[in-house]
Amino acid sequence: MSCGPYHVAELSGGFMARKNNPRPSRREWLLGGALGLGGLDLVGLNLPGLLAAEEAAGRSRAKAKSCILFFMEGGPAHQDLWDLKPEAPLEYRGEFRSIRTRTPGVQVCEHLPLLARQMHHFAQVRSVHHDVNDHNAGAYYCLTGHSPRVGNKLIISPGPSLFPSYGAALSRLRPTGSELPDFIHIPEVLSNNSYDLPGQFAGFFGRQHDPYVTGDPSLPAFNARRFELSADVTRERFLRRRRLREKLVESIASSPGGDKVLGETEPHYRKAFELLSSSKVRDAFDLSREPEKVRERYGFDRKSNRAKQARQFGGVPHLGQSMLLARRLVEAGSRLVTVCAGRRYCQAWDTHRQHFPLMKRSLLPLTDRALSALLEDLAERGLLDETLVVVMGEFGRTPKIGQVTSNAGADKGGRDHWPHCYSVLLAGAGISGGAVYGKSDRHAAFPESNPVSPEDIAATIYDLMGLESGMEITDRLDRKVHLSDGTPIREIYS
Repeated sequence: MSCGPYHVAELSGGFMARKNNPRPSRREWLLGGALGLGGLDLVGLNLPGLLAAEEAAGRSRAKAKSCILFFMEGGPAHQDLWDLKPEAPLEYRGEFRSIRTRTPGVQVCEHLPLLARQMHHFAQVRSVHHDVNDHNAGAYYCLTGHSPRVGNKLIISPGPSLFPSYGAALSRLRPTGSELPDFIHIPEVLSNNSYDLPGQFAGFFGRQHDPYVTGDPSLPAFNARRFELSADVTRERFLRRRRLREKLVESIASSPGGDKVLGETEPHYRKAFELLSSSKVRDAFDLSREPEKVRERYGFDRKSNRAKQARQFGGVPHLGQSMLLARRLVEAGSRLVTVCAGRRYCQAWDTHRQHFPLMKRSLLPLTDRALSALLEDLAERGLLDETLVVVMGEFGRTPKIGQVTSNAGADKGGRDHWPHCYSVLLAGAGISGGAVYGKSDRHAAFPESNPVSPEDIAATIYDLMGLESGMEITDRLDRKVHLSDGTPIREIYS
C-alpha cells in the first residue's frame, strides 16, 4: 500500500491486487510469485530470522498458542446481546427479553439460546469505551490498540506507517514456523466509504506480515485445490524450478547489498513454496473433510440463494463455515485467525435501520449457531485451553432507539453509532470463564465502574499471547514505540 492518497491494495483469496485491475487465480498468482521473478505480494508468512524475538518476548509466559478474533464490524448493540437492561424504559431496552445462562447472574438475549449454554467460557468486559464515532478509525483503534488520530485528523485508510494489527504483530514477534500463515483473515477484507478499513494489515511491520485472506468458505468455489499445482506443472518441474531459484538466491546473497534484497523478497517466495508443497495446508483448508453434521451444526445452507442472503441478512450467511474454518486453522497451527461477521462491503452489525427485524431474522440466529458451535468444539477437543477467543466490534450502539449520532441515516427503529460504552468478550487460554469486569449504567450508555480502553484490550490480548504489552518495537521511521500503551485486565485471568 502506498502513502498519501493511498492506492488501497485489495486482498482477496490470499493475494493483493490494485483496484480496477483484473485479478489472477490463486494458483496463477502463487505459481507466478513463487516460481517467477516477480509477484512479491504473498501475505501472512513467517521470518525464521525472527524466531529469537519469540524468546525475547517471553515465550515461556504464553498462556495461549493461538487466537481467534471474531470481529463484529459495524458495531454490535451490546444492550441487545449480553448487557441487557430489562428494567430500563422500553425506548432504551428494546423488544428483546433476557434469558439465563449457565453462569449465575449472567443473562443474554432470548435469540441466543445456544450461546447461553456456552457463556460460562466467556469473561465479559462491559465497560469498554472511546470517543471515535467513525467505522474506519474505530476499526483501526480496536484492531491495533492505538489512537486513530494524527493531529486533528482521523486515520480512515491503510498505510505503511500505521501500527500493525494483532495478527501481524504476532506473525512478526511470535512466529510459529508452521507451513500455515501465522495471520489469516476470513472471509474478506472489510471496506467502507471506498477505503479498506485500517487496522487489518501489518502497517510498519511490512507486507510480509499482512494476513492471508481466504475468501468465502461457504461458497462452492472454495476448496483446498487452490494449493495444488496446476495440471501443466508436475512436481518434478516444480522442484526443478525451486532448485534453480535457490541457486539464484545464493548468487544474489554473495553480491553487494544482496542480503537486503533477499530480506525484503525471500520470505514471500519461501511461503509460496510452502503453501504449494504442504499437504497439511491443503488438509486444514479442506472443509469437505468435516462430517456433514458438523458443518450443519455451525450453519451451512446449501440450498439458499447466497447472493440474495448476503443482501438481506447482513452479509453473514458465511459465518458458520468461517468459524469452522477458523477452528481447523488454529488446530493446524496458525497463530491468529480473524473472522469477520460481514462481507467486504457489508458491515453486518451497522443497524441504523430495521435494527430489531435484522437482528432477529439474521444476525442473532446465525451468530448464535456459529459462535456456540466454535466454543463447544474447542472445549471438546481440548483446544480451548490453548486458544484465546476474542469477540468485539469497533464500538457499540446508541442506548436510546432512534437516537441519531451520525449522518448515516438512522431511522426511528434503529440504533446509531455509540463508542462511549460497549462490551468485549474473551474466552479460552488464561481467561476465567464466567467473570464480569466493569459495569455499564442503567441505560448501557456509559461505564459505571472500571472503565476500559481499547489500549487495555490490546494489552490483554498481547499479554495472554505471551508478549509484553509494553515492549519496544521500531516503527517505519526507526523510532522506538510501545507495542501497546494499555494495561492488561488481569482481573479476568484464571
